[in-house]
Amino acid sequence: MSNLPKIAWIGLGIMGSPMAENLIKAGYQVTGYTLEQDKLDRLAAAGGTAAASIAEAVQDADVVITMVPASPQVEAIAYGPDGILDHARPGALLIDMSSITPQTSIDLAKNAGDKGIRVLDAPVSGGEAGAIEAVLSIMVGGQQADFDAARPLFDALGKTIVLCGPHGAGQTVKAANQLIVAVNIQACAEAVVFLEKSGVDLTAALDVLNGGLAGSTVLARKKDNFRTRDFTPGFRIDLHHKDMGIVTDAARTVGAALPVGSVVAQLVASLRAQGDGGLDHSALLRGVERLSGHTTQG
Repeated sequence: MSNLPKIAWIGLGIMGSPMAENLIKAGYQVTGYTLEQDKLDRLAAAGGTAAASIAEAVQDADVVITMVPASPQVEAIAYGPDGILDHARPGALLIDMSSITPQTSIDLAKNAGDKGIRVLDAPVSGGEAGAIEAVLSIMVGGQQADFDAARPLFDALGKTIVLCGPHGAGQTVKAANQLIVAVNIQACAEAVVFLEKSGVDLTAALDVLNGGLAGSTVLARKKDNFRTRDFTPGFRIDLHHKDMGIVTDAARTVGAALPVGSVVAQLVASLRAQGDGGLDHSALLRGVERLSGHTTQG
């Protein structure tokens, strides 16, 4: 254990808590900080150490990992007198696993580099289940040497781990991921309403669809949510709304058209406006039900 890097983990939400716990299971010393006391208690119960501040968490860390909702939160924990950059030691590796704008990651890498702190952007895909099972897909931006140094940590968190390019590249790939996931969930939701209104057995239909070309990780992971209308959040509509804003803005910047993605981004925004932002993104089904004159459930 003594020859493994010491980890500071900032942000212990739906994804961050099980990810930090998987590092503890792999033998790493993890000191965590988050705003909610119950999340700190959970970390301590799993064998980690709860810190009272960002400064306390990061001061002795070899690697600082952040997992917070969006760019403003990343900037809030990184910058300023109480932030990571003012308290992490020179030579430390900062791995931001949040899903944020590519430009935020590029700026963070530059500002951290001025203080001798190395940075990787390493957003993930796989949702809460993937985090718990340590089978996340991890898309990384940064330097090869830093990626190589972080690889053992990534191996404890995920299954598909790829260096996608320089700083910001991981976030660009994550934005594309969120585009594909949202469109896929929307298509599945439309199929569910179509099947039910046609009087077809939904369980049987989803099972056979998932075994053919229409099958996907999204359908495999979410078919029970659709079937039972259980929208307990594994990944909230609020966060997918944020991510669709990132991908539509980034696509506009580079001149890429997103005709279907733009429609789905509006459907996600509509669902959020109707008060469903705290539900799992599989709740896109509720939007299709409303459009179809079908009473929403769950």
